[in-house]
Amino acid sequence: MSRPNSDEPVPLLTQEERDQDLKGEHDLESEAGRIQSAKAQNIDLEYSVPSTVKFAWLGTYFFFSLLLTLYNKLVLSMFHFPWLLTFLHAAFASIGTWAMLQMGHFKLSRLGRRENLALVAFSALFTANIAVSNLSLAMVSVPFYQTMRMLCPIFTILIFRLYYGRTYSTMTYLSLVPLIVGAAMTTLGEMSFTDAGFLLTILGVILAALKTVVTNRFMTGSLALPPVEFLMRMSPLAALQALACAAATGEIGGFMKLMSSGDVSLPPAMASLFGNGFLALLLNISSFNTNKLAGALTMTVCGNLKQCLTVALGIVLFDVTIDFLNGAGMAVTMLGAAIYSKAELDNKNKKVKEAAYKPVEQNGR
Repeated sequence: MSRPNSDEPVPLLTQEERDQDLKGEHDLESEAGRIQSAKAQNIDLEYSVPSTVKFAWLGTYFFFSLLLTLYNKLVLSMFHFPWLLTFLHAAFASIGTWAMLQMGHFKLSRLGRRENLALVAFSALFTANIAVSNLSLAMVSVPFYQTMRMLCPIFTILIFRLYYGRTYSTMTYLSLVPLIVGAAMTTLGEMSFTDAGFLLTILGVILAALKTVVTNRFMTGSLALPPVEFLMRMSPLAALQALACAAATGEIGGFMKLMSSGDVSLPPAMASLFGNGFLALLLNISSFNTNKLAGALTMTVCGNLKQCLTVALGIVLFDVTIDFLNGAGMAVTMLGAAIYSKAELDNKNKKVKEAAYKPVEQNGR
């Protein structure tokens, strides 16, 4: 429509630019998304989280993790069915997170076919990690297995470096030396293994590191699923796979025989398993949140530190005796954890300053 004075409006865009707009080549939402993504790349998520929040979740993770470790020690003394215990934990995670969804604690994201296939693949990785660990434990001694698991932070760094191109500060790298060596000294004992057991143990360490990194990327990458939603989507798949493995290994038949034998009092046994499953739900929620907020490398470092804390609790609660080398290893691990914490705090301050002053590239029209 022409103006009353018949003056034509001055075109603000060229004909070529108007054609691009009509074709959708300059979508404002996608432009905003690219700018936001560029801003997000200025600082990693774990360095943008307040330290008080991060340490609170780390404390919660350590508390539930150590508590469940002790609980599992008691449960597995009468319940020799590791796959069924995994199924129990995954089933409680499914039911608990579904109840949280119904109560409005979070809303479901809209996922496409590709994202759902990625979740199925991750659940298979979760199950494969447990299966390989169980197989390797049958071929190597427990001290050897625990010592090799201390290498998980190294493989985590390698995965980040090779696949994501991410690097850490020199002090962070150096702090891993006392963390790994100290934790290995703490769990040092009789080392025995077969060739196949050695290879399976290494594979288990790689899968554990990969699982931790992939978990973090699901919650911090392009998909950015909330931790509880990610747990809700993954746990039913893991539960079904664990149940299938329990059936394949004969655990279901063994469990039915145990229940019908009369050797176990059902009410206390069911109450014990219910408490174990509920505690596992709390640990899974805290673990996924901690992984997102503290980062995958910190989670593997916490795994090493947890070994030392477990030994310390064993000394207090079960009169476990250790030699000088084990005690020195605990001290070295604690020193490494302190150095790592200081290095990561320095990294955070540096990243925050860089993000505050680093210009964000704008896409020209």
